Amino acid sequence: MSNKERRQKALHELERELKARDRAEKMRPLGVVAASVIVILAIVGGIWYATTRSDSEETTTASSSSPSSSQAMEPVATKRPTALPESVTCTYKDAGEPARQVSKPKTEGVSTKGKVDIEFDTSAGKIGMTLDREVSPCTVNAIEHLAKEKYYDDTICHRLTNSGLHVLQCGDPSGTGAGGPGFQFNNEHPTDTATQPATVNYGRGTIAMANAGKDTNGSQFFLNYGDSPLPTDYTYFGQINDEGLKTLDAIAEKGIADGAPDGAPAEEVKIKTATVK
Repeated sequence: MSNKERRQKALHELERELKARDRAEKMRPLGVVAASVIVILAIVGGIWYATTRSDSEETTTASSSSPSSSQAMEPVATKRPTALPESVTCTYKDAGEPARQVSKPKTEGVSTKGKVDIEFDTSAGKIGMTLDREVSPCTVNAIEHLAKEKYYDDTICHRLTNSGLHVLQCGDPSGTGAGGPGFQFNNEHPTDTATQPATVNYGRGTIAMANAGKDTNGSQFFLNYGDSPLPTDYTYFGQINDEGLKTLDAIAEKGIADGAPDGAPAEEVKIKTATVK
């Protein structure tokens, strides 16, 4: 098979995987993206490998030296290109039964200035976070409100990934990945700024909202302990501190249940308390 034929076949496989991902988009989106990223990276690696080999050599697997997607990918911006007004109005629309009873955050006069420090005291250690109102004020407003109302206390972080994506996902009191606070709100940065490529690298230390599709943010978020190439469909809203990253590294080191690349942490991670500093 010639290089041209190999490339055409590989591109056909890539197109098929992307279409499959689109069909499955509404089924646990972050998990679907994680699995799709793994498959697509392997296919892209195969395309790269095929174009570097001679026609006489059989191409069977992607080369271990194939380029990482995050190396050439633009990082998610941690600042808006244009500043917001000093305050904004946020909308939190009703969305199903809450996993734990909680009130809605305030909607009027939400500040876009300054930062909010929140600390999770977990069974694995402390995870400190600095949330940025200037980037995603409605998101920070919601997370701060939920933390103050003890919504996150005594909840588990139900998902860990270590291939393609490197995240710990938390924020669902039901522990199933399907629970929320009974309200939803729209995506913010980088989705609403549209100044970045369609896919960016959510790098080590960044925090973003998990969702079930655009504008379905609730209470779940993911903490990136390593590079996570993803579409700009996930609201970035803050950074993990050094102590928190050490805790996340220790969690990741213990692995995932049953040795899977995506699933519950091998050792349960429970948020004992969430404190707004």
